[in-house]
Amino acid sequence: SGPRLGARVVGEPNCLLVRRCARVLLGCWLVACGCGSESSPRASRQLGSWSARQAAEPGRERLASGAPEVFGRAISQRPGVSLGALLADPRGYAGRVVTLAGTVRRVCQRRGCWLELAEEHDQRLPGCRVTFKDYAFFVPTDSAGSRARVEAEVAVRHVTREQVAHLEGEGAQFSRKLPDGSAEEVQLIASGVELWRRR
Repeated sequence: SGPRLGARVVGEPNCLLVRRCARVLLGCWLVACGCGSESSPRASRQLGSWSARQAAEPGRERLASGAPEVFGRAISQRPGVSLGALLADPRGYAGRVVTLAGTVRRVCQRRGCWLELAEEHDQRLPGCRVTFKDYAFFVPTDSAGSRARVEAEVAVRHVTREQVAHLEGEGAQFSRKLPDGSAEEVQLIASGVELWRRR
């Protein structure tokens, strides 16, 4: 039994040496891969670049908590106008590109190809219809009640009786209908929309 005991005692230092070498190699590998307690600058830059690309893709990726969903083009930093001021003098704004905000009161229930914007959801308040330039994008059909910010060209248009009937079939309402069934309306042709949707 004596030689066996001696063999175990002689072999222990070799095992300890192997274990120590394994720990050192593992530590070097983790540092090289940037998997330590602090991420490497290169990894941080790559993650930041990926996040920026995701946030810049409009209408697809949800941005950070509290940020809007973006449809169409990004909205510029031009000074905004109030919806109430625009609706009080629509012909004074006709042909101009404006940025404004309001509450989404109605949305096209077929495809989301227009929305109605008002200062509040109250049906007694004036509102206007927002369409999307060149039909390049639509909004979700369940967006009613959302807060919205749009950048759009202002137009005052005559809507034919046939168009009125078609739009009413999609959920629109016209407060300025004429006796022949046509209507006059203030319209915003939007290049970009930001929506803060209700959950």
